[in-house]
Amino acid sequence: KARSQCLGGWRFPAGLLPLTPPPPPPPLSLHFSPPVMSTDNEECPVQSTGDEECPVKSRFAGCPMGAASKGGDKSNEVYYGTYLALPELLQLQRPLSRNDGKPAHEEMLFIITHQTYELWFKQILHEVKTVTDMLNQDYVEESCLSVINNRLHRVVEIQRVLVDQIRILETMTPHDFLDFRDALNPASGFQSVQFRELEARLGLSNAERVMYQSRQLFSYFSEEDAHYLAQVAQEPSLLSALGRWLERTPFLQFEEYDFWSEYKGAVDEMLEEEMGRITGNPYLMDESRDAHMAQHNKTKESFAMIFDEEKYNALRAKGQRRLSYKAMQAALLIFLYRDQPMFQAPYALLTLLTDVDEFLTTWRYRHTMMVQRMIGVKLGTGGSAGYYYLKSTVSDRYKVFVDIFNLSTYLIPRKKLPKLPPAVGRQMAFYYQHAQSTINPATSATPPSPDKPTAASQFHGNKPQ
Repeated sequence: KARSQCLGGWRFPAGLLPLTPPPPPPPLSLHFSPPVMSTDNEECPVQSTGDEECPVKSRFAGCPMGAASKGGDKSNEVYYGTYLALPELLQLQRPLSRNDGKPAHEEMLFIITHQTYELWFKQILHEVKTVTDMLNQDYVEESCLSVINNRLHRVVEIQRVLVDQIRILETMTPHDFLDFRDALNPASGFQSVQFRELEARLGLSNAERVMYQSRQLFSYFSEEDAHYLAQVAQEPSLLSALGRWLERTPFLQFEEYDFWSEYKGAVDEMLEEEMGRITGNPYLMDESRDAHMAQHNKTKESFAMIFDEEKYNALRAKGQRRLSYKAMQAALLIFLYRDQPMFQAPYALLTLLTDVDEFLTTWRYRHTMMVQRMIGVKLGTGGSAGYYYLKSTVSDRYKVFVDIFNLSTYLIPRKKLPKLPPAVGRQMAFYYQHAQSTINPATSATPPSPDKPTAASQFHGNKPQ
């Protein structure tokens, strides 16, 4: 069956494409009038000549490419510019420098760049809120982890764009910026409600923020925006939802198997071997040996902290740890046994969260460097210390998932990992047993009790009956 192929509004049967390109289409109208793609008697130009329905028409009420519907009725058609509200969107760039009769050419770039940031923030918030809702449930379906990881991956890819976008803004020189900077007072990028909402929804609390001119965050926003951000701060964050989910991880204590005790024994053995290598190295001078021993003792103290719940909770009370003790144990278990089938998706999730934090930190750093290039050490338009304030936000203090970053401190070589009992290994590998065996009833396994949750149900939360 021959199909038509659309090239710039010209149609040719398959296999009979012209050797020379068709004439260029007419320029788009600045008044957003639909381009004439066909007459009232023609089919949609993106539709095949077969019996299939136009894939675009099947999704919308009419063809968004501007083709006329049969009978000439265009009242129900969806048009590209209307669907995206382009007439309104493209009128939202209003340079203030025009008001004094000296329009600054670079102000348009400044506005469009920041408006684009806000649109991407909106998409990131859309993803983060749905991920938080899914992860915050009492029971998380296995299939949800794939959806969660896909959406977090999308967030990371958007963040890559946000970082690269700074390069476009840096095509504006410091002198270009000075042409319109004074007109921006007292507004500041600090007042981006969506960015502050994103920080809060990820899990950054107000207590962890650097004070802005020695004043609280909300004092720099309108009353309406301040009220909204205060409400957001009271809602579950992605960090809190992650903690709840991790605390349900099985295998920390599985029947007679105690992972934590086995892991502590492996760590003690590793540390003893390390100390033996230091003391028994004949090539180390006394001064170097003392330095190596001092570092070894610090490593021992760090490990001792994770084996002492009281010490861990004391650090958490000071804000130096964010995950609960049980959630930390679970995350470490996932990192250590990430190759096990059951832990591959959870490990990917934890890794994506560190990616989100890393790109957010990278964006803060790139933004800080750009500000220093543009205004040096001048005060910001909002009255902040400018470069020095922004520099203070590029630290672990603003990393929401810093505990996941630090898990690498407690990894031990694979050959030192405690060997899993066969029953635990089968559970981690999604081992499946029939409730009844039709091959050899004498050797069939006893089906699990319905009152005793399996490892998978413990990991995702007991599903309500």
